[in-house]
Amino acid sequence: MSNEDRQFPAALAASMAVRFDYADGDGVDFEPFAAFLSADETTEWFRAWTGNGELNGDGFRVFGQDGSGGYAAFWLVHPGRALVEQAVVFLGSEGETGVVACNLGAFLWLLADGFGPWEAATSYEPEWVPHPNRELTAIAEQFAPDHRAPAAAVIEQATREFPDFDDTIMELCR
Repeated sequence: MSNEDRQFPAALAASMAVRFDYADGDGVDFEPFAAFLSADETTEWFRAWTGNGELNGDGFRVFGQDGSGGYAAFWLVHPGRALVEQAVVFLGSEGETGVVACNLGAFLWLLADGFGPWEAATSYEPEWVPHPNRELTAIAEQFAPDHRAPAAAVIEQATREFPDFDDTIMELCR
């Protein structure tokens, strides 16, 4: 995938057009971007996040953030595969990391089930209850009917497929 290719796939564009309601902490803490961060912005962020000025951000396509500035992104972990087949990750402002979905289709169902990237990657709010979203469910049904799964299964599958994500990222930190 070209580093210059920064167009949202249609399914991501449709889901990012939906308003996420934070509901004073009872909703989803996610602010989608209108487009991917540029290559330069992604590199600047990843260098700052890791403290490693030798890195670039070519392995990520950042498409949104939580309220504290943690980023949601595609992690281009599968060379030669389409963007929609890449893992979706969260890299939080306080050092949180997590693979939240194995691909875009699974991510759509995570959103439909009432989770954002932060909620999927962390367990800081044990009393938090997800609220499924009808509009996002319709988008997931349209674009990813074969990936239908509850959020817990999406997260568990991603964690199982990429158990070393945190270690991989932490090894890059200085």
